[in-house]
Amino acid sequence: MKHNAEVQQPRHDGLKWAVVATLLVVAVVGNTYFADIALLYRVLGVVVLCAGAGLIALTTTKGRDLVELAVSAKKEIQRVIWPTRAETVQTTVIVLVAVLVVGLMLWLIDTLLGWAMSGVIG
Repeated sequence: MKHNAEVQQPRHDGLKWAVVATLLVVAVVGNTYFADIALLYRVLGVVVLCAGAGLIALTTTKGRDLVELAVSAKKEIQRVIWPTRAETVQTTVIVLVAVLVVGLMLWLIDTLLGWAMSGVIG
């Protein structure tokens, strides 16, 4: 948890987001404008501009928060105790059998109610 003294004020975040938006617009418009250029060069241009926009976005406050979230999520995933293959297969079989039993029960109830309604209606 961050203390008040540790919280940093955003430094030129608005300008950085404007640059990110400009780079993305240049990528889209440039791809359309240079439609007669080979596809490979257009794709490379779009990839380079989008990568630059992404790197600039990561230097903002929200970008650093995103990196921090990704790092903590990775640590949390490493702490998870994943089931073995046998446990996964066993659980899957149990779920499939339960679905089959409930499906058969619902079919039986539906059939009985259908026969009952046919008897009442005639």
